[in-house]
Amino acid sequence: MPLPMRRLGPFEVSALGLGCMNLSHAYGEPPPAEAAEALLLRALDLGVTLFDTAALYGFGVNESLVGRMLKPHRARITLASKCGMTGVEGKRVIDGRPATLKRTCEEALDRLQTEVIDLYYLHRWDRQVPIEESVGALGELVSEGKVKAIGLSEVSSATLRRAHAVHPITAVQNEYSLWTREPEIELLEECRRLGVAFVAFSPLGRGFLTGKLIEPAFAPKDIRLAMPRFQPEHFGRNLGLLPPYQALASEAACTPAQLALAWLLAKGDDIIPIPGTTCIGHLEEDLAAATLRLEEDLVRRLDALINEKTVAGDRYNAASRPEIDTERFSDRDPGGEP
Repeated sequence: MPLPMRRLGPFEVSALGLGCMNLSHAYGEPPPAEAAEALLLRALDLGVTLFDTAALYGFGVNESLVGRMLKPHRARITLASKCGMTGVEGKRVIDGRPATLKRTCEEALDRLQTEVIDLYYLHRWDRQVPIEESVGALGELVSEGKVKAIGLSEVSSATLRRAHAVHPITAVQNEYSLWTREPEIELLEECRRLGVAFVAFSPLGRGFLTGKLIEPAFAPKDIRLAMPRFQPEHFGRNLGLLPPYQALASEAACTPAQLALAWLLAKGDDIIPIPGTTCIGHLEEDLAAATLRLEEDLVRRLDALINEKTVAGDRYNAASRPEIDTERFSDRDPGGEP
């Protein structure tokens, strides 16, 4: 059965896209190239048309992988990548200067083996550069025919408004899942007011909502090691959410991962989750969620079970928070976590 489709600005894409980061970056040792290549092709076979990568992932390796494997199928897909956060001499650097963004785009076009990137995101807002200047540079890439549409990632509603006044923004890509509800503060409403699609990354709570991280044993370079929610003082409390959550998945006759994705899809036709995985079996499981339909009562019970008040720990540590522009519940609630 073909995947349902949704609108993403000028594009029509599969209701579930594929976040390609896991194949090269972030969650420990990436899979062998052959396994990563096979997963991309399997996603294509199953009807995925939105593939999301970035210059940061593997410091260019992920863009090269995606470009190499999907070039023969370029006309069938919507290709998204990101700039503004890259690897420089082995270190992650946020740089939103116009010259840097334009250079990064040229490098991405070469690695992706394409003449134009369909959707090009500013991966992070560089606070040393006015958002208007960074978006203005991306707008020039659109005028030059190197980019079709512009997106922003990890931004607030206020930053989105400023950016949209300079050049139309097609999509915002922020973290959103049952256990990361910050977009519900203001951003989703602002996206809808402006006609901006919302692309949800980490829709499975960085693996937590699969129900399989009961005793996580992360590899040394796994980024979750630095995330408060996975630290012992918070993770034990969060584990308490899983039994009733798994019971709701059983009630819906689906897996916990499918329930998390179906919940997001039920939140609006303008929301496009992009789960990532290194396992073809998990890919097939995730994509089966595209046709699930949840009863409104079940959605309400999920909302009540896992939310900003029941999840322990922030999603980023103190060192990373200054890089993130999104609204936070603790900023609005004087009694919330600092």
